[in-house]
Amino acid sequence: MTDIDRITITTCAQRPELIARIFDIAADWPEFVLADLVGDALFGQVAQEFPDYCVVATDGDRVVARGHAVPFGAELPGRTELPDRGWDQVLVWAFADRRRGNAVSVVSALEVSIDTEYTGRGLSHRMLASLREAATRQGHHTLLVPVRPTAKHQQPHLSLQEYVQQRRPDGLPVDPWLRVHVRAGGTVEGVAPSSMVVSGSLDRWRQWTGLPFDRDGAVTVPGALVPVHCDTTHDHAVYVEPNVWVRHRLTPPVG
Repeated sequence: MTDIDRITITTCAQRPELIARIFDIAADWPEFVLADLVGDALFGQVAQEFPDYCVVATDGDRVVARGHAVPFGAELPGRTELPDRGWDQVLVWAFADRRRGNAVSVVSALEVSIDTEYTGRGLSHRMLASLREAATRQGHHTLLVPVRPTAKHQQPHLSLQEYVQQRRPDGLPVDPWLRVHVRAGGTVEGVAPSSMVVSGSLDRWRQWTGLPFDRDGAVTVPGALVPVHCDTTHDHAVYVEPNVWVRHRLTPPVG
């Protein structure tokens, strides 16, 4: 049995005792991303509020990966399946729908995070498949994903629209995480230009990044998909992260 074969993936509803531990993994997220206000307010509650849609991977007693997703009503007035505000918007809609008792029509994945000791073993493929299966079991025909391309930070000055068009000789996306989605049957539908927004004083940005932030204009920040806009006169910097909308079509069981 290989290391990957030992790993068990379940929904958080099946293993509710693990919900308190899903943030214990050593995930490799840039510190500034965690300062997104919508995420800070709501993301930590997702697995508790939507356990049938969230998945957790364990190796024995150790939690080694997590996957978050939420359902929302895309057909309500003023909404669309693929909002420009991407990740932030679907998270807000999901909690609003739960609070108001609105009917939900589609599911959006929010993240897959894998412990750094377990990356490079194909676990991301299994986690995505498990999110698809979880949404299917709830009767949904669509899983949307505002994908954060894992290699886009290497080309921060290239527009995301241009980046998405980059292909390998076999026709698959150059970006590794986008490639996982396409191989799983996902189709690239467009770009969410302001999927996540992080703003803060220049001191906060210095703490997050270790960079001086002492000049106006675009600042290239390690881990950022696009440059951060710095304004020294008004003592703030803003990061507006674009994501890629990917659609997975699901086939719920009949009966």
